[in-house]
Amino acid sequence: MGNSYAGQLRTTRFEEVLHNSIEASLRSNTVVPRPVFSQLYLEAEQPPLHSGRVENEEEEDGSQSNSPLIPYQMKPPPEGCCTTDGFCQAGRDLRLSSLASEPLNVAPGFLLVGAKSPSAPDTLLVCAVDRRFLPDERGRNALLGFSGNCMGCGEKGFRYFTEFSYHINLKLSTQPKKQKHLKYHLYKDSQGQLVRGAAICWKGLETRGRQTAPNASDGHVISDEQLLNPAVTAHPGHPPGSYTAGAPVVPIGQPHLADLRPPLTNGSHTPLSQNPLPHTAVLSNGPGRPTVIGTFNAGPPKKRHKGWSPESSAVKTPPSSSSSSSSLTNGAKPDHAPPESVSQGSSNPHSPPGPSVTVPDQLLHTCRLQPVIFRGHGSLPPLSGKVCDVQVSSLLQSCYQNSQAMPRVYQQYEPSPIQPLSVEMQILLTVYYLVQLGPDQVPLIQDLEQIFMRSWRESHLREIRQHQQLQPGLSLPQAPSTLPGLPQAQALTPSQLPWLAQLAASSCAEGVVVLEEKASMALGLAGTFTRLMEGRLAHTNYVVIICTAKGQETESCVVVTGKHQCRILIEGMFSPSDSLREISQQLSSGMTQELTAFCNSLGPDGDVDVLLGSAAGGSRSQPPPLSSSQESTGDSNPGDRQTDRATCSPKEPATDRHTDSPEDRAESHKDSCSEYCVEWREVRPIQLVVARKLLSHVCAIADSSTQNLDLGSFDRVHFLICVPPSEVTFQQTVLHLWNSGVLQQLGLDQECLSQREAEHYVVKMDKEARARIDDLIQEAHRNSNTLYILIHDHAHWDISSGPYSASGGDFGGGLVDSLLNSLQIRDATNILTLHVTSFPFALQTQHTRISPYNEIHWPSAFNNDMDLYHEKTRYFGVSELLDSARSGSGLPLLRYDSSFESMASVLEDRFPKLHSAVIRTQVLVQHYCVALMAVSGRPGSGGRSIHKHTSVETLEIVQSLLSSAQRCPTHHGHMVLLRIPSLALAGWAHQRLAWVRQRLGLGERFEIVLGNPSQALSIGQSFTERIKAWLKIQETDWVPRTYLELEALPCILILSGANPLGESLPRSLKYCDLRVISSSYLQRTSLEEELGLAAYLMRVESQGSQPLKHGLGSDLSESDRDKLSSTDNEEEGRENALKLELPGLGHFPPPHSAPQPLQPFSDSSAAATHQLHTTPPDPHHSSPCPNSNPPNPSDTQQWPSKSTSSDSSSTLPPSPLQSCSWARGVSRPPSVLLPRALYDIITVCDESGLPRWTSFLPHRSVAWASSFRPLLSKMMTCTEQSLYYRQWTIPRPCHMDSSNRPAEGRTDNFHPRRLLLSGPPQVGKTGAYLQFLGILSRMLIRLMEVDIYDEEEINTSDQLECVQYHPACAPWPIIDTLRGMPFDYTIHNPKYEDISTVYCPDYYPNTDGNPRRKEDVYLRRRTARIKLSKYAAYNTYHHCEQCHQYTGFNPGYQMYESLLHGFTFSHRLLGDEIQLYFIIPKSKQHHFSFSQPGGQLESMRLPLTSDWNPDCIKSPIFTPTTGRHEHGLFNLFHAMDGAAHIHILVIKEYEMAVYKKYWPNHIILVLPTIFNGVGIGAAHFLIKELSYHNLGLERRHRLEGGGLPADIWPFIIVSDDSCVMWNAVDLDSHSASGRVERNVSLKQVLQHMEACPDLTQYSLCGIRKWVSRSQGQGKGGGARHEEPFSRGHLHDFLLLNVDLTQDVQYNENRFMCDDVDFTLRAHSAGLLICRFNNFSVMKKQIAIGGYRTFIIKTKITDVPTSIQPSQYICAPDSKHPFLATPAQLLLEKYLQHTSQRLFPLSARNYTHPILSVDCYLNLGPEVTVCFVSSRPHSINISTAELLFSGLLLCFCDSFVTPGFLKKFHFLKGAILCVICADRSSLRQTVVRLELEDEWRFRLSDEFQTANAKEDRPLFFLTGKHI
Repeated sequence: MGNSYAGQLRTTRFEEVLHNSIEASLRSNTVVPRPVFSQLYLEAEQPPLHSGRVENEEEEDGSQSNSPLIPYQMKPPPEGCCTTDGFCQAGRDLRLSSLASEPLNVAPGFLLVGAKSPSAPDTLLVCAVDRRFLPDERGRNALLGFSGNCMGCGEKGFRYFTEFSYHINLKLSTQPKKQKHLKYHLYKDSQGQLVRGAAICWKGLETRGRQTAPNASDGHVISDEQLLNPAVTAHPGHPPGSYTAGAPVVPIGQPHLADLRPPLTNGSHTPLSQNPLPHTAVLSNGPGRPTVIGTFNAGPPKKRHKGWSPESSAVKTPPSSSSSSSSLTNGAKPDHAPPESVSQGSSNPHSPPGPSVTVPDQLLHTCRLQPVIFRGHGSLPPLSGKVCDVQVSSLLQSCYQNSQAMPRVYQQYEPSPIQPLSVEMQILLTVYYLVQLGPDQVPLIQDLEQIFMRSWRESHLREIRQHQQLQPGLSLPQAPSTLPGLPQAQALTPSQLPWLAQLAASSCAEGVVVLEEKASMALGLAGTFTRLMEGRLAHTNYVVIICTAKGQETESCVVVTGKHQCRILIEGMFSPSDSLREISQQLSSGMTQELTAFCNSLGPDGDVDVLLGSAAGGSRSQPPPLSSSQESTGDSNPGDRQTDRATCSPKEPATDRHTDSPEDRAESHKDSCSEYCVEWREVRPIQLVVARKLLSHVCAIADSSTQNLDLGSFDRVHFLICVPPSEVTFQQTVLHLWNSGVLQQLGLDQECLSQREAEHYVVKMDKEARARIDDLIQEAHRNSNTLYILIHDHAHWDISSGPYSASGGDFGGGLVDSLLNSLQIRDATNILTLHVTSFPFALQTQHTRISPYNEIHWPSAFNNDMDLYHEKTRYFGVSELLDSARSGSGLPLLRYDSSFESMASVLEDRFPKLHSAVIRTQVLVQHYCVALMAVSGRPGSGGRSIHKHTSVETLEIVQSLLSSAQRCPTHHGHMVLLRIPSLALAGWAHQRLAWVRQRLGLGERFEIVLGNPSQALSIGQSFTERIKAWLKIQETDWVPRTYLELEALPCILILSGANPLGESLPRSLKYCDLRVISSSYLQRTSLEEELGLAAYLMRVESQGSQPLKHGLGSDLSESDRDKLSSTDNEEEGRENALKLELPGLGHFPPPHSAPQPLQPFSDSSAAATHQLHTTPPDPHHSSPCPNSNPPNPSDTQQWPSKSTSSDSSSTLPPSPLQSCSWARGVSRPPSVLLPRALYDIITVCDESGLPRWTSFLPHRSVAWASSFRPLLSKMMTCTEQSLYYRQWTIPRPCHMDSSNRPAEGRTDNFHPRRLLLSGPPQVGKTGAYLQFLGILSRMLIRLMEVDIYDEEEINTSDQLECVQYHPACAPWPIIDTLRGMPFDYTIHNPKYEDISTVYCPDYYPNTDGNPRRKEDVYLRRRTARIKLSKYAAYNTYHHCEQCHQYTGFNPGYQMYESLLHGFTFSHRLLGDEIQLYFIIPKSKQHHFSFSQPGGQLESMRLPLTSDWNPDCIKSPIFTPTTGRHEHGLFNLFHAMDGAAHIHILVIKEYEMAVYKKYWPNHIILVLPTIFNGVGIGAAHFLIKELSYHNLGLERRHRLEGGGLPADIWPFIIVSDDSCVMWNAVDLDSHSASGRVERNVSLKQVLQHMEACPDLTQYSLCGIRKWVSRSQGQGKGGGARHEEPFSRGHLHDFLLLNVDLTQDVQYNENRFMCDDVDFTLRAHSAGLLICRFNNFSVMKKQIAIGGYRTFIIKTKITDVPTSIQPSQYICAPDSKHPFLATPAQLLLEKYLQHTSQRLFPLSARNYTHPILSVDCYLNLGPEVTVCFVSSRPHSINISTAELLFSGLLLCFCDSFVTPGFLKKFHFLKGAILCVICADRSSLRQTVVRLELEDEWRFRLSDEFQTANAKEDRPLFFLTGKHI
């Protein structure tokens, strides 16, 4: 019962009043407390407090409470107790002054608080109170009640504050309240003294909360328990592998010192610390430099203190919980941050500019860098000169302004205004942060924001922090509040700032330089430029300029002078599209020629092109230049690429002549690979699970009360899949669609006969998409019965707003917004949009269009290594990739290449004007070219000397690529992915690698594929033929169009494009080379997109072993299993690990300030010692030895020499064809190579255990709502992460959701028909949503279909005479003709297949019996699935616009109001008057008569017989129902075709509430309580008798009005609750199979029957039951259905004349066969019964509820048990377990199941039936019953010649006499059964009917139903005929 959270301002007020009322009622003996709600709502609200201080000691007790003062008297203390103030009753001292230095034992969970006594106002009493009953710093979350301990005598367990106040002698004159008398928190200061702390905030915060105006950020403020970082202690040194600046910065008031951990030796291969510190900063690439800040004095430092050591201490690293777009390396434009008001420390931004600063002309040329100036405090002086050589950013200024705005967030949570961080403190903290950065690290603004936030919070919220509950197992010691030498209250002054900053910078040598200027900022900038030009800042990364002029506010700025930092920061200032344009411009301008020439030169080893020319045998073809032409010709012509091997010199054949072609080898039977199989077409179980989750969410939308989707109105599904503008993605979606079978399931296979035609259902989101979307909108408008699913795949790709893109956004941006968010799609009720993405973060903002309830997240297939869905594959995604990098076992899958990074760094310093992507691409391609030359072993290719010009990683990749295909008979191999975002660079890389491959004669070994999103996939013809042979494709013109179809093809795929666009990669992917991707755009989506390329589906080992444990850590080829897992800095160890396959290796030089020719790190002799071991080791060998000796030269094969002929057996070392390396590789995920900068960021975890990049800004188009936000938690589910981003991110103006503002009065603006499916990349989302389309279509078809009972009539006979009484086309019966027709006693309804046959002289059953009953008696009844027509009746799940008002759920109306009306009437069979209740909606009250408006219900109005209205049904419809409030077919709106009618549901009393809920606009008749346990007979009885009673009332009203009583319409309709559709025989059409039936409305059926001539002379009318096959064609069908009218039994749907049947009642006690019993008695009474055979009713199979659902259970337990029918009865007065079941039901069930034993002569004896007098009871299917009536003038069959096998007398009345019974003759031994209500009536009946004259009775033949006496059992007696 804690207080509520923000947004409910009166909650605390309510709990306070409630608390007062409870306490007063418990403790006061004289005063009656006022009611809670009168206190809360009737009292005037007191004005809020003027001051926020709650610790005012002069304030009177109770002044903070709005509750009235209650007089209170303390009861006298016990005798002998201490009553001295300040002491407890045990006499122990409680005063703070006495206990300040005493050791106190405080129980866990308790806090020390100070209590004030009115008698001693200057004294605080020390108490221990359970913190759960105390409020937090906001005055919330305090439980009602109290729990305290006495700190004097130690007594514990005080549960009431009143009792506790007695014990501590508070001596109060008012009611004791903890809110009044517990005043302060107590804590121990630094000297260990117990002192008074902050006041306990009982109410002050709530008062201020009312005064504070709400703003956008108020709703997102989190508790300080979440904000305060628990890891604030100084951690000891961590083992190697930890990071240099890994500890968090904890500035408290001012920064303090922390321990420094040892530096990172190698971030690539050394396992990370098992317990990495949370919130580590950007990592250092080199040895960490400690930040040392010594003892601070009041004056400037005189000399460095000798006690300082670089290894002693360092400033801790800040937590990076809010990595955002404000990072200095953000991909968005950096100047987007809006300025905010700064309370202090910043100059007016509109101040006049000062003197300008001239940028030197030769700055870039001289320094080889472009400095970056970060605006700080104050205004930056204007720049002049060559300003293009300097970049200015305002990100740091925005960070300062955000930190100034932080106190406003916390303003409402503190009693006094909080001052923000001073300008001086911000600058000093900035210096601390820059100092602790490594030499290659780039600052991140989000880290600096966290430092500011933590420092400010620790300075101002220390008191709150002391009272926070410590988490179990987490240490939170108090950190010092000030730095040594500075008093706590002393602030940092401008005069202290420069020397403190210089002192901090002194620890990092020249890395950070602090310049102090007394005059102006311009002088500082000019001095910085001068130092740059003079070369004095060559080793400086950052210059901090501080201007502290007297009389002016402190100003500052930061100049970045590090080459690496400047490059990264400047490139990060461009958007990705701008960067690509910059790259293209550099290529077109020829700026790359010098770079190309420099890279091609291998120094003394020669030139790459020369070596390749010699290797190619003198060919004069030139390599492709690195220029802009590659952008247009980058994706070379397919023909050119297919024939590039034909362009070789005639002396150099394209293929090896000594072997067959690859396709010949692939097609060879003996060389076939038995392990190759393609599984990506299969549907996995988890995909079906997700498809069903999607369907469940769609159904939830349809079932919601908003009525936004009416699934019942759709009869088919159409869809359109929108994909990004990538040709490969487009083709792969078409391929999945064609192979999924969805087109066949949706019935579109006739329209789509080929895969090419399947492209009609997929559209690329390019300029042509608008026409396709417009066509879909128009088609949806025309076909309202079709549900259109618009699938937006890869939904995070384009989230730009349309207006923003139209005004100059990126290419293609805003198209999705303008199309999918259009008003036409939003308002179309038959279009449902499904967004599918792997990165949903950008779509989950405060203004998102997708409801959180409409999100579907991909489930985990494995839980604790247990397969949940029987998957054959296991997903290996980004998180698993990171786990493998931290595992420390084997070679990590995620790593970086230090050799590559070193060479790239050297070239970046040499070419400062070139974009880093150009340089890194040149280096990467050069590495691959050299590696190909080294591995190929071609003569003249350079030999071992060129190995030093590539890296170990690249050599390994190339070696694996070329060797893997040699191990498979059909040459299956691996794929290598090169990710080059720039199209121009990718095109050049493709041509360069293809040219090198051509020169080396490797054209048939592997393919090089260029992945251009805008162009189709193209590969060489020979490789196409190879794939066709593998996939067994016969089409001659088939070519692969997707990367998936390149499965097992050895190739290098160069994937270009700014971002991946959803292309799926084959499982043969082994290496994912991401070394060229940009490190500047640190958003979560962009990082996960790139890493997602390596996502993989691995095979799960069949024997149950997990592949993660055996093959995960190694990505080496099969012959590399003995390689060592060493570091990149230990190249020789890595060389030893690779010596089995690779030649000697070299190294790259370290970066130098001046460009020099590349020289190897190690001695060249080391490389000369390595030889290639060509024989693969034993693949089962698993014991690598780091120090093993090189293999014996005699056991190795040397590389072929230059004299070796070109047609030698192989250019690669041969290996035995052991097995397919591809097949073994599918169980291993690919390896990923990253840039070092990204690796350092990605592999770090924050304090929550999540990777650090998960806390980065989700996307460039969103922004954080506040810097005060919690971290993502590792325990968060996908749903919780979604809610996190929905709360803490807001869309920027360029985001498409920025315009989705909620309407006034609403908190959201969700689109009701929009869903989001999110799942990891490459996991199978396409297959899941395609399966969803299929099951959705099947469900819609199923919704449009129902299971109809389709059973032929039973008990038909060929002996019936085919007499035609009426013409087949007769519309109505002729009454005289109908009277002349014989009555058919036989029951033909198949639902009564298991009841006793009624004897009829004209019928004789078949001797072979009913075969179906013998076989299927225990099986479900036969049904047929029939599509619903437009005239169907519906249940509560049907929602359409037409019938909203009919059902009462129209969203435009309020819930229909209804009134409960009582109605009393009496009946002779019921005894006393019974009370009925009508629930009548106000919309239906006009059908009833009342004594006065709103008065007593008198009657239901009935029409006249002469009335006729084509839009009205005269007969009221009664539907008895039970247990089917959801599934009953009570919605007759469509069935009635809009006709007005009265429909009354007849229900039991205990179901009244639920039926009223589901059918608020229906009239409901509630049966009396005594009818709760009865059967259908009681409902029919009450309906008929109530209707007759109402008829009498209406006739009386008619007579009073002067009319004839006979004019009142006497008919009602009694309908079953499962009647779904009605049919009529089409009299005008005939077919070979009989007459044709068509579906008609219930209105047509009833109006036709009501229009029948002389209808009032009919007592009962009905229609037949529908059957699919015409009965006239079946055996015994005869004339039964050819005759349009007949006389016989009627079921399920009756038109009942309550006037003529007034003397024939339904048996109110019957549970079964009451309609058979009623029909027989009505016919015997001479009433006319007619069945309209031209009409039929369809009955839906409803498995839930109904009157036929009976539960027989014992009275001992409510659990139904298996009870045999023989236990339904027992001997009177016997000890038999009684049953909690009505006696009538037990009797009927007993007779049904045991009649063969009860009447042995009657079994299967049709000629000798059982005589049943005045009633029909079911005696089982083996017994025939002959019904006779004892009434005078009744109509009975002739029984003169019949011998009966038994006699059944059930509740016989006075009409049954001894003379009546003597008319019948019985067989000898016939059985008599007499049933009565009690034993006395049983004996009286035997005597009255003189039964003992002809029947013999025994005492043992008397029985009763197994009911207790209070349940009124039934008794029966059996006897045998004498």
